[in-house]
Amino acid sequence: MPLTPMKQILDEAKTIGYGVGAYNVNNMEQIQAILQAARETQSPVILQASKGALEYTSMVYIKHLMLAAVEENPEIPLAMHLDHGPNLGVCKQAIALGFTSVMIDGSIDYDVSDKKGKHPARTLEENIRVTKEVVDYAHSMGVSVEGELGTLGGIEDETVASEVLLTDPDEAVEFVERTGVDALALAIGTSHGAYKFKHEPTLAMDLIDEVRANVPNTALVMHGSSSVPSELVDVINQYGGKLDKTMGVPIPAIQEAVKRGITKINVDTDGRLACTGSIRKYLGEHPDVFDQRKYLGASRVAIYEVIKSKMIDFHTEGHAGDYKPLTLDDMKEFYAQGVAS
Repeated sequence: MPLTPMKQILDEAKTIGYGVGAYNVNNMEQIQAILQAARETQSPVILQASKGALEYTSMVYIKHLMLAAVEENPEIPLAMHLDHGPNLGVCKQAIALGFTSVMIDGSIDYDVSDKKGKHPARTLEENIRVTKEVVDYAHSMGVSVEGELGTLGGIEDETVASEVLLTDPDEAVEFVERTGVDALALAIGTSHGAYKFKHEPTLAMDLIDEVRANVPNTALVMHGSSSVPSELVDVINQYGGKLDKTMGVPIPAIQEAVKRGITKINVDTDGRLACTGSIRKYLGEHPDVFDQRKYLGASRVAIYEVIKSKMIDFHTEGHAGDYKPLTLDDMKEFYAQGVAS
């Protein structure tokens, strides 16, 4: 099975009513763990790399790791996605590498930052302008595009907003109509990174209902969706870590969001916690080991267990064989027809 357009994966999920996890990756072990979980659960999957991940792997390495996953798992619909692309240039780089979808984060201005490294929010007009130029280019290549309206708290790579702004449902209609994005990331009160909330969050679920009613043909995305399980934090701290007590987004809240119309669910921190905790634990229990295959292998198992549980919780399980994947050439023809996303 070739790489699959993200639009097709999300459209299929929206039709049936399940969520698809979009899992951030940086190395081979993460990708292998995620695809093992996808095989066992027969789940479509989105592998995504941020600008920071592309820089860490020198870009071309992450491409070939993802392509190896496609080759080894031909029965799994898999999209390669750029997460939080800061500008058209980075999006073009990802498209040239063969990514089947890109996110352009036009909600904040990555070229400007304050003394704390935080970026200011863009106006609606600026966001539309930046997003539209990426859509025009990407669609001409058959590539799906995700945009964002509103800003999230927390930290993920360079994605640090100077203020948190929830998505305005009325602006969402104008944004989608004027940009033509295939997917829209909503700001409903979630947050990037491990330190999301001190208490169980109250999310603006009604925003999902309003946006879904007004833009029924556009996939909706939930960023900052790691649950930050306490048991993963406890393992890290038990073996020398010093993470403060924190909470993520509870699984029931994510499931409720899916019922209301979310189809793409971004997960990064939970994989990092599982990886770090398993390595700390392995080295703590095996102080004589210096072979990195041992502790990286342990991390692969831990990540697999976490991701498999996500695929089951998001109800992605069993949907890998529901459809025949389209190609980027198919999508070029689709976009050329000017059909609304």
